Amino acid sequence: MDQYIGGIEHAILHLLYSRFFTKVLRDMGMLDFDEPFTNLLCQGMVLDSHGEVMSKSKGNVVSPEEMIREYGADSVRAAMLFMGPPDKEKLWNEDGLAGMYKFLNRLWRQVYDLSGQAGEETFFQKDAGEQAIAQAAAKLKRERHRVVEKVAADFDRNNFNTAIAAIMELSNATGEYLRSASPEWRAAHEDYAALDAEIAEVIVKLMAPIVPHWADELWRTVLGQGGFVYNQPWPTFDPEQAKADEIELAVQLNGKLRCRITVGAQAEEAEVLSVAHEALGADLDGKSIVKEIYVPGRLVNIVAK
Repeated sequence: MDQYIGGIEHAILHLLYSRFFTKVLRDMGMLDFDEPFTNLLCQGMVLDSHGEVMSKSKGNVVSPEEMIREYGADSVRAAMLFMGPPDKEKLWNEDGLAGMYKFLNRLWRQVYDLSGQAGEETFFQKDAGEQAIAQAAAKLKRERHRVVEKVAADFDRNNFNTAIAAIMELSNATGEYLRSASPEWRAAHEDYAALDAEIAEVIVKLMAPIVPHWADELWRTVLGQGGFVYNQPWPTFDPEQAKADEIELAVQLNGKLRCRITVGAQAEEAEVLSVAHEALGADLDGKSIVKEIYVPGRLVNIVAK
């Protein structure tokens, strides 16, 4: 009978068979769930440039071979994951491939630089001084813990696009750090050398589910590790270390953005308002403050006449 059943009907029939046998096994005490799966993810449709659903019967599907030849399988895979949540409808667009390829190349260079193997390809631009380097390193440590926590949560929700976006933010912090201190200087200071090794390993592990070939090659050839990266434990994170010491707030006067201020993350409202008044300066001269609105972590809005 199966030969007369179309693809969708065939799948439904197999699902019904699975549900029947699952319930039988449940009644026998061999399973503790009702459905033939513990979680179901229905993939969204992919649309072509005309907004039509792609299908072989319509002849509007896209062959990946040419894209893989130009950008590599990992770039194509990452670009597809970055398009949006897998359960949402997507309009196929190849414009993101070049950007993803560029991002992976930059991240590849950063792992080389963190490992002291970048040579003339180092990101280092100019010695920023020990205080600036320390600030960049502190920011990178916070991002390392924040991003690992976010990527793990995003993976659990199948939000691969936002996980990649978070790794891009970690890459930005890594680039800022690498530009501020030379590889030789970092290698000569034990704390910074340890940070380099930690960040390189975290980046490779975070990217492994997204770009497996890319990650495994770096794991073996650059980090000098044995075995497969996929067998390694997921990076740990400390929520306390992910918290910022300072935060940036927008300052508005009568609803219009005038400036931004940086205050301590734990600063009291009175202190924040005082800094905002100082930042506005002459804009408040001759005006009477009618109302002050403080939205923690976001903005200060002062209403004055």
